Amino acid sequence: MAKRKRLTPARSDLQPVGVPGTAPETKSMFPPVQSAPPIAQVAGDTALQAAVDDLSAEIRTARAEGRLVQQVPLTAIEETHLVRDRIAVDGDEMTALIESIRARGQQTPIEVVKLAEGRFGLISGWRRLTALKTLHAETDEDRFATVQALHRRPEGASDAYLAMVEENEIRVGLSYYERARIAARAAEQGVYADEGSALRSLFSTASRAKRSKIGSFIVIYQALDEDLRFAASIPERLGLALSKALKDDQNLSTRIAQRLSDDPPESADDEAKAIAELISDVGRNGRPQMPAAENSSNPAEVIAGIRIQQIERGQKLVLSGDKLDAGFIDRLKIWLETQAD
Repeated sequence: MAKRKRLTPARSDLQPVGVPGTAPETKSMFPPVQSAPPIAQVAGDTALQAAVDDLSAEIRTARAEGRLVQQVPLTAIEETHLVRDRIAVDGDEMTALIESIRARGQQTPIEVVKLAEGRFGLISGWRRLTALKTLHAETDEDRFATVQALHRRPEGASDAYLAMVEENEIRVGLSYYERARIAARAAEQGVYADEGSALRSLFSTASRAKRSKIGSFIVIYQALDEDLRFAASIPERLGLALSKALKDDQNLSTRIAQRLSDDPPESADDEAKAIAELISDVGRNGRPQMPAAENSSNPAEVIAGIRIQQIERGQKLVLSGDKLDAGFIDRLKIWLETQAD
């Protein structure tokens, strides 16, 4: 039988069924991810950049306001930037702090102010800085080579001193002498016009009575700062008495300095005892008043019914007795007048 001729061309889009070598159609379980439209991609990039900018701005603000804790090399900090208010450190307390940092690391940052490139002045945290230096010298470990610090930007030196005083008042408390000393030293450095201004600024939250007591200890600082070994341990009551005695007797500071130099006290109690003994010698008129036990004689009956006693190395006579009447006193006055010549 004759073959029929194709009058139209074959369709190339039709795949013959059962053609060998042709793979069957498959369906993917995870369809391909469709790319985001261009406008959505731009919006996402803009939001991400805005978040980065906000975070950067927050970090800059935190750093400027002193809210960002940073690691600072121990060697970059100048401890003497401010006159320190603490002049005595309890040995047991320092040992406890060192062991705490050794075991748990530094828990509270110190406060510093930037001085120059790579240099910082210490505002507060002297004990923590000292503890870290001790640990680094002992162990040479890198973890003790830096200190966590807040970078402050005080408006002036007075703000820096105030920050130091406030932290120590809260953390460890200051003795009256230490409070007086920092007020006086700040005035000497020209931070404040005078001691009164320093007291009102540094201890503005204290009562007027407390500031007055601190002012009394300034008298001690000015007279005996270089001579006292345990000044921070002077009790309040003894300090107030010493301040008054120094005002009453201008030579008292010299006698105290000489006494402490000749017989250096071994403890705060020894120093306080020596000061108390010298204070007791000062009378109301500012002249030394010797103890009665050493300078008084026993009353002696010079005539019947009249006794006489010498006190203050014979500079005062006390007459007593039943015969000490107005007539005797008149006769004594007349006799004394005849002795004037």
